[in-house]
Formats: sequence, structure tokens, C-alpha cells
Amino acid sequence: MEETEEAATHRDDGEQPGCSKILADQHQKQEDEDLANIVTAEEYLMRKDVVLLDYEKQMFLDMVHADALMVCAKGITYQRVLFNILKAYSDAGNLILVINSSDWEEEYYKNRLEKKYIHDVANTATERERVYLEGGVQFISTRILVVDLLKQRIPIELITGIVVLHAHTIIESCQEAFALRLYRQRNKTGFIKAFSSSAEAFTIGYGHIERIMRNLFVKELFIWPRFHAVVQASLKPYEAQTIELHVPLSEKMKLMQTHILDIMNYLVREIKRINRTVDMEEITVENCVTKKFHKILQAQLDCIWHQLNSQTKLIVADLKILRSLMISTMYNDAVSAYALIKRYRTTEYALSNSGWTLLDSAEQIFKLSKERVFNGLGEFEPEPCPKWKYLSEILKVEIPADMKRTKPDCYDPPKVLILCQDTRTCYQLKQFLTQSGERYLLYTALRQQIPVGKLGKSFEQIQANKDLELSLPQPPMKSYSQKTKKPNLKDTAPETDETPNETQVDELAQLLTQGDVEVMEANYFQESYMLTMTQTQFDDSDLGQMNDSGTGADTSVDNSVFEPFPEMENLDITAAIAARKQPLICLQTFKTEREGSAALDRVLEEINPQYVVMYHCNVAAIRQLEIYEARQKRKLKDRMKVFFLIHARTVEEQSYLTSLRREKQAFELIIETKSKMVIPDYQDGKTDEAFNLYKAYKHPEDAVESANAQSRKAGGQTSKLGEEEPTPKIIVDMREFRSDLPCLIHKRGIEVLPVTITIGDYILTPEICVERKSISDLIGSLNSGRLYNQCIQMQRYYAKPILLIEFDQNKPFHLQGKYMVSQNTSTTNADIVQKLQLLTLHFPKLRLIWSPSPYATAQLFEELKLGKEEPDAKQAAAIGADDIGAYDDLKFNANVYDFLLRLPGVNTKNVHKLMRHGGSLKELLKKSQDELVALLDSKENAKLLWDILHVAHLPEKDEVSGSAAILAASKQMGTHSRFRRGAAANVGARGGGGYMRRFKN
Repeated sequence: MEETEEAATHRDDGEQPGCSKILADQHQKQEDEDLANIVTAEEYLMRKDVVLLDYEKQMFLDMVHADALMVCAKGITYQRVLFNILKAYSDAGNLILVINSSDWEEEYYKNRLEKKYIHDVANTATERERVYLEGGVQFISTRILVVDLLKQRIPIELITGIVVLHAHTIIESCQEAFALRLYRQRNKTGFIKAFSSSAEAFTIGYGHIERIMRNLFVKELFIWPRFHAVVQASLKPYEAQTIELHVPLSEKMKLMQTHILDIMNYLVREIKRINRTVDMEEITVENCVTKKFHKILQAQLDCIWHQLNSQTKLIVADLKILRSLMISTMYNDAVSAYALIKRYRTTEYALSNSGWTLLDSAEQIFKLSKERVFNGLGEFEPEPCPKWKYLSEILKVEIPADMKRTKPDCYDPPKVLILCQDTRTCYQLKQFLTQSGERYLLYTALRQQIPVGKLGKSFEQIQANKDLELSLPQPPMKSYSQKTKKPNLKDTAPETDETPNETQVDELAQLLTQGDVEVMEANYFQESYMLTMTQTQFDDSDLGQMNDSGTGADTSVDNSVFEPFPEMENLDITAAIAARKQPLICLQTFKTEREGSAALDRVLEEINPQYVVMYHCNVAAIRQLEIYEARQKRKLKDRMKVFFLIHARTVEEQSYLTSLRREKQAFELIIETKSKMVIPDYQDGKTDEAFNLYKAYKHPEDAVESANAQSRKAGGQTSKLGEEEPTPKIIVDMREFRSDLPCLIHKRGIEVLPVTITIGDYILTPEICVERKSISDLIGSLNSGRLYNQCIQMQRYYAKPILLIEFDQNKPFHLQGKYMVSQNTSTTNADIVQKLQLLTLHFPKLRLIWSPSPYATAQLFEELKLGKEEPDAKQAAAIGADDIGAYDDLKFNANVYDFLLRLPGVNTKNVHKLMRHGGSLKELLKKSQDELVALLDSKENAKLLWDILHVAHLPEKDEVSGSAAILAASKQMGTHSRFRRGAAANVGARGGGGYMRRFKN
């Protein structure tokens, strides 16, 4: 039987003294106990503390026995499986590295594993070396891991294995693939186990899953969709009781949905008519209303964005806006939807959109959205959300009646969990249940600055105390969290990891993900609320009153039976419920920023609700409820009841069905791919045949020259790996490991030396220094002047300074149009080009390299290094530190140093003596030609310098016209006074006095 769990052992690594028989016996006894503790994977699953469902046990066995990639469906999570794998390997004798994990996943595993086997990553290199030797499980950022692997700070041969999360993101050039390649080069026995829960991500591009498996060095692929036979067998016997309520839309909402879909359909047809040669297959109305619409658009249009005309770009922006209008109409209240739609009925927006606001359907949308808020008399009387009535009926009528019918002898209060999509809806339901729908709508109108005017009849009851209510502060909202307690979020916005990157340059991405009012206001809402009821328990009179009220919706909610949960500060939910004996209502989003999807699992375990209301539909949440019920293994009458509130035959239902269909198609494609996949034996990198680890690309011409050179050596046969020429080396600055380039350089067979250098980013040879700039970085550096200083330093210390301008491989190799210009500056492309021209004029040695992608850059670096000397890491690090310190000690002025180097006769060999003994520029003008000979050690150089300082040089006619052109160009730019003054002085110079004045200034 295979022994897989060395983790359960506790080895004694002390040396056995040969002189002591007692110690020898004790050592032998300890070894016997260790051998007795070794268990197989099957025996581990039989332990009482291991609670897994049948399909999870099969997942565990699959992953333990093989290096593999596991792809799970949404909601069919691998967290418990991975937790047990990490738990089984938790031992000081094992070193397990977990990479590419999110913050909440890291916290999830750290809180459940034994603390003595969890080690936090240290800040200093020396401390990390010590922590690595302690073993256990370590969650580490990939950038730190790559540098430590390259510098051999980590004992690579002693690593037991690496666990990779979110495996669908492991592309060839990413840091995780780099770390795995370095690991597999020197460790042939450790395992690699990869997990992913995004099946759709593997369907993008050709052969995507094969490439990812190659990058992960795994040969096995395990697929776990919801329709897997083992999953169905595990969940089917314990299905929860489900009640699906089809909530009809109001007539105005139906019409608005129809009109919005009509406009979207028109825009989709228009975008396809304009771009007949572009593949627009994925741009359909069905996809436009789905959650991942912007990702689909980016995948389709990113690479050709610069080729699209302005009308197409406007349509893309308008499709995104219409989708937000649809979501607001379906999910938000009438007042919030009207406030959003009203933003797009302005003159400014009408002049900047694709023209949809001029359509008849758009006019109807504006009209209907206003009619949903104001009645025919112009009074403020917004229609309530259709689902409010049904939710109120469930809480006040259905649940009490069901408890009286099924558990007549039970006096325990019911616990209800209400799940919704976002924090805005969560807050909306909390306000509706505790204050009433009317008061919430009125407050929303005042907050959105909508002129209320005269109130309708249903709002007259709160008109008298309107000012009083508005003057009172909102009750503090406590976040339902297990460990921490947030402050009132209406005063303090929470720190979020999901805010969009504001520095992103990509116009399409900004256009598709730019924040609406809803996104900005989401910071004021919470992810969870706890409510209770004022009654101590349900009795016949209470139930009779609820039933007498009809549906329960007509009851005045001013006398609401719901109130915020006062014991939230204690954070002891169980004790609080037991003490008060009151019903508990928990409002919760499907996911939270702090805990991700694990938040729902935790809430289910802590509250153990009898009733769940799915206010919105979510595939993952439904499956999490199924798995929770399967773990409980309760009888049918004791299982929780799930109420689904859904707008049938609407965009909401269609979006849910589309997400199901997409996932099913993705899994079918992966299954078909697996059946046809050809995987070589050496793909796991555990044999010497894994040539992909040592692949070095050579230029065809170089290969021919190399073959000719070796024609006299055994007929041109290639020698063995260790006997070839020394491995080429490139020095890489530590900060550059955030990019993909070091990974691709290493993949071409070039050794990467991570060094902290202050001048340049890459040192290819002792003479070649490269400063790499992405497009956004280039624009920022040109505007701030930082690039100018970097070029001064490179030209001062290196004979061949290079500025590398690198484009994104997924974007066009193009620097025209608004596409590539930073949104944070008013700079135009003309300014960028002009500044680059001035840069090349000022630094004649500087070479510019335009690279379409990091792949092309890696190949260019390899070609630039052919036949050149290898760089010295110590010297490269010292150039930026020691040399500059020496110049500071000698009181050298860098600006004067650069100025002198540009004078005729002054070069790098004599400039230091000139600066030491020349005094000042004023004294230099007074020196004779003989004195200059002594300073420069050369008559020729002394004559050149004396002539330029004292002899009048009359400019030629062509020189005058050229200088005048430069002066005109510099006036247009309005900056760079240094060049403008130089050109003006050149034009105006007619005698020695002109040059003398320019020199003195």
C-alpha cells in the first residue's frame, strides 16, 4: 500500500551516538513509533475528525495520488479537500508552499490548520532562510518566491510540494509558471497540485487547458462538474425543500425592459453593420445582459480597438450604460432607477452618445421611469419593488404558518437567512423591514436629490415626522463578522480589494468598468445585517393577526415587528438568540470582500437556518445550500426550506439560465478536450527528457554559423549539456520581477541574476544597459522628467544605453489615437513623440527599441548578447552606489559634469582632472591654451576646447535655418527652455561676444 502521508510522522533528526546503548534503543523505539504512525490516504479518510462527502473523498484520493489539475464547478468548492491535504502534510519535516491564493483563502486555511505548522513570510532575506528550514505550510507571494529560488535562499531539493490556486490564470509568462519551472529544474520528486473553480476560463483561446497543464508540469486532469455522477449521488438524497415563487413585474417595468432590449438589439445590429470584417459573434443581446459582458467585449475588441471608428466605440460605451439601466430597473427600487436614468437625459450626454437617446424607445424609458415615481397628479408616490410584497408575505405569513403546521410543539424561534446579490439590495431590504418601504423610498429620493414636491396619500403618514426622522442619525449598523467588528460604514468607507485599478491606461477596460453611482455608493452599505422581531414567540393570536392582514403587505410597517439586532456587539449569536427567544432574520450577500464565498458557508454553520429566502438567483450559492444540507444528513421534515423569488420570463431568469448554459458548455468542451489530449511522459519534468526546462532558442543564422564552426568537431554533433558554452547571464533589477520579462528570458535558456541596481533595469553586457518602459510608465516618466535623469545616468556609466518601449502582448503594437494615452493627463500623442525626439537629440548615444511584447523583448535580448562579454553582478550593483558616493565626496556637480562632457576636447578620460583642477567655468575662460594642455594632457584636445571658448564661429546658412526650425518647434511645445535658449543663442550668434554670453549664462 502506498505511503502518501509522511506528514503524520514526527521524525527525530538527532544523530545517534555510537557510544550509548540506551540512546540507541530510544532512537530505535522512536523510529518504530514513527513507522506505526504512517498512514495511507485511505486510512486517513477513515479518521473521525475527517468529515467529507463522498465526492470530496474521491477528490482527495485523486489529488493525493497524482500531480494533477482539478477543475471544479462553481459552488462545488475544493476548500475542504485542500484543507485536508494541507492538514495531512502539516509536519516540521515537510515544506509545503501555497502560491497564487487570495487574501481570504489564505485566512481560511490559516485559521483551520495547526498554528505551529503555519509560518508567516518574514521581511528580511536572512529571516526567510530560517523560516524555510522550519518546514510546515507557507503562503508566499510568487515574486518573493521567484527571487528566493534564483538566489538559492530556499532549499529547493527539500521542498515537499507546491500547491497552486486559481490555476486558470497560470499563463506561460506569469510569475507562478516561472517559480514552478525553477522548482522542477532542481526538484524531481516533489509534487505540484493545482486547483481551479472557473471552467469557462479554460475555453478561451486554442489549446488553453493543454498550455496551462504544460506550465504547471502536471499530466493528470480531474474534472468535477455539477452533473458528475458522484456529485449527484452525494447531493440527491438530501435535497432541501424548495418553493419557487414567480414574481410578476409591474406593467411599467415590463415596458421598460422591452424598450431597453429594443435599443440594445438596435445597437448590436448597428455595431455589426459598421464592422462587417470583425468577428462579432459573441456580441449578442443575450450576452449584453450577463454579468461578464465587459470581459466578453474586451476579449473580442482589445486587439483591434485602435482600428475601430468613433461610432463603434460610442456604441460599446452605450451598451454598457444600457446594461446598467437594465440592472437598476430590475434590482433597485423605482427611485434609485429614476435617479440613474435621469443622469442620461442631459444635453451634454445627448451630444456625446451614439444617438440612442433620440430613439422613441428611449423617450418611453425616460417617461416610464418618471411615472414609476410620480403619479398622474405629479405627487411623489413611487411604486414599491414587486418582490417586497412577496418577501413580507413569506416572513409574516408563510413561515409562521409552516412552523405551526410542521412543528406545533416547538417553541424555538425560527431563523431565516435572506440572500441577495449586492450590498445595495442588502441595505434596501434592511431599511424596508425595519422602517417601511415608503419611508425608505422617501429617504432615497432626498438622498438622490430628487425634487419630491407634494407627497401622495400613502406618504402622508410620514409627512408630519419627516423632518424629525431626517434630523435623527441613522442607527449604527454593525457588521456580522466572526472575528472583527466594523465601524459604521456611513462614516467610514471600508478598505476593499476589488476596487478597479485607477491607473490602468487601457481605454476599453476603463470604459467597460468605470464606476457608476451604484458602485461608489456601495462603500456605504454593508454585506450583512441581523434583524429580529419584537414578539417573544409565535402564538395563535399573532398568527391570526398576520393572516387577517391578507398578504401581510398592507400592514403599516410603521408598526413593524422587525428591528435591528441589539446583541450584535456581543458577536455571540447563539447565546443572544437563546436569551431573547426571538426570531432571527439574517440579511447576507452571496460573497463578501473579507471571506469571499466562504462567508455563506460560515453563516450557514453558525446560524443553522430553518428557512432561506433567495432574493436573487446565484448558481454558486444554490449549490452551497445543497452541500450544506448534504452534510447535515437530516430527515426530510427537518431540512431547511428554500424560497426562490424570481421574475419569470425576464432578464433576471435569462441571465441565470445563460450562466448555467455557459458553464455546462465549458465543461463539455473540457471533457471532449481531455478525451483527445496527448500528454508526453516528460511533461511532469521529473525525467531528463523534459527538454522544455532547458530550451534555448537560437537565431537560424547563428545556428548555421555554429554548425560550420563545429564542423571539424565530430561532424558538427552537439556536445552534452554541461559541456556547452557558459550559460549567458542577464542582470535584472529586483523591481522588474513584477513584469513577465524575467520569466521569458529564463525560458530562453538565459540565467537571470536578481540584483538591486540603481541605474537601468537590465544589464545585458558590461556596455549595454536597458531601461524598460511600458506605455503608461513612458508617458508618466516623460511628463515628470524622471526619464531624463535616468538617461543621464545610463549615458554616464554605460557605452550603449538603451530605452526599451514595451507594448502589451494582448494589445495592438500601435501608438496612435486615444487608445494608448493615459486618462490621467491631458498630454497628446504629439507631445509624446516630440519629447522622445528631444530625448534622442539630447542623448546621441541612447538607442530606442520598440517591442511588441515581452516575448519579442526576450528574443531581442538574446540577440544583443551574442558574442559579447557577460555582465558582472557586483560591478553593476556598485555602479549605482559606490561610484556616485565617490563623486559626492569629491564635490562633483552632475550638471557641470554633463556640460563639460559636451564641450569639444573633453572626454571621459580627462574630465575628472579638469573638474578637480579647473576651478570654475569663469576661471576656465581665463586659462591660456598651454594651461589647458596641462589640464587635458593633449594639445589637440586643448586647442579644440580653447577654440570653442574664444574663437568666433560664424554659422552656415543651413545651420541658421535648422536652428530657427528647432526654435519654432520648441515654442509650440511651450516647455524645454533649455533647448529653446540654445537654439536662440545659435541663431543670434555673430561674434565671440555671443558665445561668451551664452557660456556665462
